[in-house]
Amino acid sequence: MDDVQKRVEAILFTTGRFLDLEELSQLSEIASKGYLKEVLTNLHAVYHEKDTSLEIIEDHGKWKLSVKKEYLYLTEKLLTSAELDKPVQQTLAVIAYKQPAIQSYVIDVRGNKAYDHIALLKEQGFIISEKYGRTKLLKLAQKFFDYFDVVDEKLTMHLNSVDEVVVLGDDDAKG
Repeated sequence: MDDVQKRVEAILFTTGRFLDLEELSQLSEIASKGYLKEVLTNLHAVYHEKDTSLEIIEDHGKWKLSVKKEYLYLTEKLLTSAELDKPVQQTLAVIAYKQPAIQSYVIDVRGNKAYDHIALLKEQGFIISEKYGRTKLLKLAQKFFDYFDVVDEKLTMHLNSVDEVVVLGDDDAKG
């Protein structure tokens, strides 16, 4: 592995999230995105050939160094600082489903405890909020996508498919 690959590997390891070529270019100080993509492709091959618990993942032009799925159960035990209990996860799910979500809607769906959940989610960096009339507009932050290892477009596709299932389920119940 050459020095450039080691630099890119160090960046991917340290950030622990998906990075596009633009951000990787800035962080690695490699101006040529074509060369950077070649380095990433070679690094991907190196990890693929190694007998290791890590892998380089490419998803829609974004790259990440990650633990292979078969070893995730070991690392999940270690993730205590950002653990979310079930009610907070459910509030986050409502926000992710609506993306962006109006806070008053989330409170209607989840109840008054959702104010505490929203505060915690903002504090931990999973969501951001902005003024929206007399309420707030809640949006998913980058930490959400990194923590749950999902790309925004994939989340949207998945939630749209959930919508279709729900609609189909409702029609079946009426008939």
